[in-house]
Amino acid sequence: MRFGRTFEEFTVGDTYKHWPGKTVTEYDDHLFCLLTMNHHPLHMDSNYAGATTDFGKNVVVGNYVYSLLLGMSVPDVSGKAIANLEIESLRHVAPTFHGDTLYGETTVLDKTPSRSRSDRGIVHVETKGYKQDGTLVCVFRRKVMVPTQAYIEERGGEQPGRPALREPEPKGGR
Repeated sequence: MRFGRTFEEFTVGDTYKHWPGKTVTEYDDHLFCLLTMNHHPLHMDSNYAGATTDFGKNVVVGNYVYSLLLGMSVPDVSGKAIANLEIESLRHVAPTFHGDTLYGETTVLDKTPSRSRSDRGIVHVETKGYKQDGTLVCVFRRKVMVPTQAYIEERGGEQPGRPALREPEPKGGR
């Protein structure tokens, strides 16, 4: 199973459709808000959101939407990353509500070999997140430093550090 790509495997213009999607629950949203200490009533208080906002209900906190989409992109984009270098832009285009399902896709905008080290390069990508009805909800661009194939081979292949299977030692006496 693929987990990330080497520099050579990225092609400018390619689009990766991330699978599976994720249905956002009220629990997901509230837990994320509590973990990050974002107690804004738009996200946490359904009475407030219903009575005083244009949305009429709780809106999923934007950083959770972004985090989900970033996570969805890891197997296709940054699973082999040496470093995430930059979030160039982040736009929340439309609200996400509890019960919406998010899907993501990432397009390769550019790639450049590292100027200082020949075993890596920088990939510039744009990720878009959509709801189940096709509504665009979030767009962000980022730059990721990824290894070349030579870097992977020099460090032990695709899964460095993975232990080899070892059969249990036979127990004596029985």
